[in-house]
Formats: sequence, structure tokens, C-alpha cells
Amino acid sequence: MKNQIQDIKGLSEKEAFVKLKQDGFNELPSQKKRNIFLIFFNVVKEPMLLLLIACGSVYFILGEHGDALMLLSFVFVVVGITFYQERKTERTLEALRDLSSPRALVIREGDQKRIAGREVVKDDIIILKEGDRVPADAVVLSSVNLSVDESLLTGESAPVRKSEWDGKETSRRPGGDDLPFVYSGTLVVQGRGVARVTSIGAHTEMGKIGKALQRIREEDTLLQKETAKIVRNFSIAGGILCLLVILIYGLTRGNWLNGVLSGLTLSMAMLPEEFPVVLIIFLTLGAWRISKSQVLTRRAPAIETLGAATVLCTDKTGTLTLNVMHLTTLSCEGKHYDVNTKESKSLPEEVHDLLEYGILASQKDPFDPIEKEVKRTGEFYLSGSEHIHNNWKLVREYPLSKQLLALSQVWISPDKQNYVIAAKGSPEAIADLCHFNQSQNSELVGFIEEMAIRGLRILGVAKASFRKKSLPDVQHDFIFEFVGLLGFIDPIRSTVPSAVKEAYEAGIRVIMITGDYPGTAIHIAREIGLNNSGQCITGSELEKMDHSQLRERIKTVNVFARVVPEQKLAIVNALKANGAVVAMTGDGVNDAPALKSANIGIAMGERGTDVAREASALVLLNDDFSSIVHAVKLGRRIFHNLKKAIAYIFAIHVPIAGMSFLPVLFHLPIALLPAHIAFLELIIDPACSTVFEACPEEKNIMKKPPRNLQEPLLNKKTFIFSLMQGLSVLAVVFAVFTISLYLKKGELEARTLAFATMVFANIMLIMTNLSWSKNLFGIIKAKNTALLWVVAGALVALTLVIYFPPLRGLFHFSVLSFEDLLIAFACGIASLAWFEGLKAIKKKITFLPTF
Repeated sequence: MKNQIQDIKGLSEKEAFVKLKQDGFNELPSQKKRNIFLIFFNVVKEPMLLLLIACGSVYFILGEHGDALMLLSFVFVVVGITFYQERKTERTLEALRDLSSPRALVIREGDQKRIAGREVVKDDIIILKEGDRVPADAVVLSSVNLSVDESLLTGESAPVRKSEWDGKETSRRPGGDDLPFVYSGTLVVQGRGVARVTSIGAHTEMGKIGKALQRIREEDTLLQKETAKIVRNFSIAGGILCLLVILIYGLTRGNWLNGVLSGLTLSMAMLPEEFPVVLIIFLTLGAWRISKSQVLTRRAPAIETLGAATVLCTDKTGTLTLNVMHLTTLSCEGKHYDVNTKESKSLPEEVHDLLEYGILASQKDPFDPIEKEVKRTGEFYLSGSEHIHNNWKLVREYPLSKQLLALSQVWISPDKQNYVIAAKGSPEAIADLCHFNQSQNSELVGFIEEMAIRGLRILGVAKASFRKKSLPDVQHDFIFEFVGLLGFIDPIRSTVPSAVKEAYEAGIRVIMITGDYPGTAIHIAREIGLNNSGQCITGSELEKMDHSQLRERIKTVNVFARVVPEQKLAIVNALKANGAVVAMTGDGVNDAPALKSANIGIAMGERGTDVAREASALVLLNDDFSSIVHAVKLGRRIFHNLKKAIAYIFAIHVPIAGMSFLPVLFHLPIALLPAHIAFLELIIDPACSTVFEACPEEKNIMKKPPRNLQEPLLNKKTFIFSLMQGLSVLAVVFAVFTISLYLKKGELEARTLAFATMVFANIMLIMTNLSWSKNLFGIIKAKNTALLWVVAGALVALTLVIYFPPLRGLFHFSVLSFEDLLIAFACGIASLAWFEGLKAIKKKITFLPTF
């Protein structure tokens, strides 16, 4: 099939461009984007906006048209902000969808090219390999052992066998063996093939059921359920207090309409409608931040879980190592020969056959890194000799199978006298092909262990010749002769040792799972600093253990070798049964169950299969282990910042609600009007969604153990301190208001002074909650551009509503003197000075919450 691929030219880029213009992208019709009127309608349904509209209506009834128009203008400002945030979130999600779009391998202008699945066009030639999702409906031109899982379309539990197209049969619905058609969305589970695209997008079999797939809804996450519960409780409390204020105001002052206005104002003050908005923004922008660290988030709950991960289970090849194989050792007849193409240009004659048959057992134009290295080394040492056979013709391939982890290639020389067969594979499989006896097997195991201790990946090589005209059906029918062993080293990534160390400092256990030999695995574990004490569980040992035995052994063993992908599921389940929060990496089709079962499934982006990506919560775009650790760090940062934002939202609503309720209770002039609360909301919303989201992580964030997965956003300790913060601000602002009235400053001046104090206290509350470890000066020094914009915007807006006559009249304020502003500023700072003092003596106390 390799030669056939080389002969195919495929479409030209120009032809592909024309077809793309004609037929559109290869994607299912997406839901229509909401227009501005639909967004407006959805926003206006929000409780806060309904309360603003209700208050505006009451003002109209009272004849205060200016106040009514101002409140209604706030509606349009909030709609504008919401529209901007929604578009920003939508663009972020679109960018993430582009990153997660399945890739397709096509042939264009004679070259193999990997493109986004949505860019595949009709008549494109696609190459299908095991583990790939078929990007479009296509007809099979050539194949080797091609089987496809079509259960998504047909419900058939078993994969179906595919045949090659005879050039006559017309397309038909999926189902049954030996059809020469493959269908978009189905999965290649075995073999490989070349196909020509016949239908794309909505015209595929998948496209016909696309609308049904779009209706699938995901369950709310733990954080969504928690924030919904908080909002519900606050709303109930707000509703009760609203009725109480209306009754008190109406009974004590005899003005029921103004009582309704005061009650609605209190409801606005009590409603923490920022919670769900903040959660969406944090998770969406958090996913974008994580994607910049080469980790793509496919499921939002993974962001919640990242910071709680206690165990990282990782593959060795390509994740801990570079997946760049260097052939360093040749083993023949009990002797080991070191290979270094940079230092030596000759090798003993004894190993020439080993390199010769290693090349013959590989593809002529290899893609696999091991085959590339064998060919490179062989041609370096044997070029121009009788051991290089560029004019030989490949007549048959015997592929690798689950039953025999070895492959054979049958060649015929130009004289066509003999077939020459070269085989390579795992040493055990090659020994099986060569029919080793017990003594030979024992000797081979000794050689393997010697090489494995040095961290080498080992392949066996065998040769055979054959004279008959018809070739046998299976490799075992050849009489193979053992040639030797090839030893490869896959260097570890330079970033891994420090990443493993950081994981340990963060209280995260690291487990390495590999298909390599125990000696190789232990050698790599030692190089990267993995805590293991030389212990290792092999796949064969794992197979003999029951669940309880594995649960006990896995408590102390961090290296698993000679493990097949199906056994990863048992490892994950044992860890979870021991109470661990497990992150598991995987790249193959058979890794999918383990990835799905893990708390955080992480698929490989560069070498992973589509089915592994679909089963995972995260996709590691660069396959680098250090990116996983960095993603955990970002996951902790996102959760901690979200927790700070929630604490701030709760704290700021205490003085707002208090200043709406206390004046009514004590028969004082109304301190906060609906416009004032709307003004404060315009500070609170961007503070929550941008300032706290952009807050850099605490320096010691990776020096703490993982959080409990069930830990609430607003736990008891955080709730108490947020309440204390809110009450201290309320006490100071209420004191400023009542003292101003006592000093006969008048209702307008008292209200203005109290409001200015609350704005300064609000800014102080934002800044002090950005870090519960750094002092105020440390927070100011930290680079948070969003904080500067929010503070500057709040101060400019405060200046306008106090000193710009039209706005001053609408807000029912008076002009403040410079001395009054200083008093408001000093009181706002003083309202939370005690909390800054607690930070200073934090090392001496244990009751201050930590993030």
C-alpha cells in the first residue's frame, strides 16, 4: 500500500480551494448565532435588570422622570457590558473549538499533509490509520486489514471489515462487513487504508443526524450547583427582607409606593447575580489560559478538578521523554557493541547483518522514529556495501497483531531466485518466531536485562529465506534465524525532572506507566527523580492481582512496566478506590476506558488518536509532562481566584444591603437609591470578572497539598471572614452617614459622603481580597492592568456623579469639599485596616483563611 500512496497525487491546492468555496467547510450546520435582540431579551430576563426596570417604573409613577430615565439607561449599559462579555466568551469558545477540531491526513499535489478536518473537500484523498476518526464519507481505494467501528451510526457492537472499491458499486447506508465505504465520524480500530472523499458536512450520514446530536445537554458541574444554591438562598433572604422593608416603611411613614421602591432597592442589594456570570467567565477564560500552556480543555469540570489532583499517571514515551529514538547498542552472539555515528564510522562485521535486516524489516520511506533511526544508522555505516538493497522489491507485509508483537516484510531480489524475509518486534515475539527452547529463552532474557538496566528500548531482529512460489498465510510458517537485538535510547525531556520535583512539592504523586521493560522503566524513573525505591509492577504481575491486592500494592509502587493499555483502567480504579483524584495520560484507542474513568483524562495532542481525545477532558498539545504540571498550577490559580471573587462578592453585598435596610429600620433618610446600587454593580461586575480572573497566582500555590475536591467555594472560615469584612465596611459607612446627619449636614450631603466612603471601601475591598497573604503594597506592586482600569474608572465615575451637575441631580447628591473627600477616603481605608493587620501577623495565627 506504501507504493500505491506514493503514486497518488490527489487534488491540487487550487482545486481544493475552489471546492471549498463551492461546497463550504466539512462541518455540521451549527446553531444560529443569537442576534442582538435575543441577547437583549435574555439579559432583561435577569432578576437584577427586572428590578431596575421595576424601580424605573415606580419613579415614573412618582413623577420623577429623570430618575426613571437614568435607571433605564443603566439597563442599556448593563446590556452593553453583557453583550461584550458574551461575545468575548463566544470568540474564546470558537478558538478552543478550532484547536480541538479533528485533524485529517490528506494527499495533495503528491504530498501527505495534515489539515483541519473541516478543511477536507470532496474528492480529497485521505489516509486512514488505526485510531483515526474518519473525517468525511469516502470510498476505499486500498486497504490493509481495515476495520471500522460504525456503532455511532448503526448500533453494531462489533467493528466491520472493509473491502476495496471495485469502481462500480454505488454508495449505500452503513452496516455489515466488506462494504467499500467509510463514513464520517466512525472510528478506524484496525489496519490502514486510502480513501477518496464522496460527501462532506451536512451531506454525510453523520450530517443527517447532526441536529439530534446538537440537543445533547451536559449536567451542571459541582461549582454550578453550588453557586445556584448560594444565589437561591440569597434571593429568598432578599425577598423576605424586601417585604419587611415595605411593611416597615409603609407602616411607619405612611408612603407605600416609596416603601415598594425601598424594598426593591434592598432586593437589588441582596441579589448576588454576579455568581453564575463570574463562574462562566472564570471557567471559559481559564480554559483559554490553560490552552496557552499547550493544554486544551475539552470539558469545563476538568478545570475545577485540576487543582484537586493528587496523582498524575503518565506514559513514558513522548511525555517524559522526547520520543526521538537514538540507536546506541547492537547485540549479537552475546556481545554488545556501542554505536555513535558522531565518533565512529565503522562497525565490526559481526553486526552488519543486524543492521541489514533491521532496515529490511522497516518501511523504505519510514515515518516511525525507530525505523527512521535504523535506516539512518544502517546507511551511515553500510552505504555502498552489499548490505544495502535499494533495488529490492517489497512483495508482502505480515502486520503486527495482538497475538504476535512482531512484523515481517518479504522482499524479492532482482534475480527473483529467493524470497528474503526480515522480521522485527519485541524480543519475546522474535524468540517465538525463531522457536527458541527454554535455554535459549533464558539466555535471551539475560541479554535483555543487561540492556534494559541501561534504559534501552529493545527490538529483536530475525531473518529467513523462502523458495516456494506461494507465500504462507502466517509468519510462523517461515523458518526464522535469530540475528540480534537493537537497543535504543529515548532521552528524557529537559523540563521533566524539575516538573516532577514541583509536583512532589505540591503534594502530587507521580506514577509512570510504560510498555517498556522494568529495567528501562526504573532507569528512566531514576533519571527524572521519581520516588520509587526500585520497585516495579509488571503487566504479567498485574494480571494475576485481584482488585484488593492491587489497591494495597499501588500505595507504595510508582512504576508500572510491560503494561498493555487495557490494564491502565485497573490502575485508575485502584487509585480511585484508595481515595485519589487521578489524572491519566493516554494516546491509543485502548486507552479510552482509562481516560474516561480517570478524574482527569489527558490525551496526547501530537501522537494521540481521535478516540483518545474524545474520551479525555484535556488534550496535551505538545505531549510534554511539564505542561501537565503547569496546567495543575493554573487550575489551582483559577480556583483560588474564583474563591477570592466569591468572597469579595459576598463581602460587598453586606454593606450595600445594610445601607438599604438600616435607614428604614431606624427611621432615617434613605441612604441608597436604586441608581446608587446600579452604579456599584458597574464596579462589582468588572472587578469580579476581570480583576480577580487576571490576578497572578500566589507564590506558594505549588507548595501546598491538593485541595479537597468537595471543598466549597464559600466554606465556613471564608464565610465568617467575608461577613466580618462586610460588617466592618457597613459599620464605618453607617457611622459616616449617621454622624453627618447628627452634624446637621443635610440629607444630600450625608448620602453623598456615605456613598463616597462606600466606593473607597469597595476599592479597598477589591484590593485586599486579591491576596490574603500579600499586604496592600505588595498587591499594588503586582502587575494587574485590569485593577488599574477598574480603580481609575470607579474614581472618574465618582467624580462625575458628585461634581457634574446633571448627574449630581439625578443621583440626589451634593458637592463634597476636599476635606469631605479626605474623610471618605480615610474612612474607606480604615474600614478594612484590621484585615491588613491580620495579614501582617498571619504567621502567628491559624484562623485566617488561606487560598
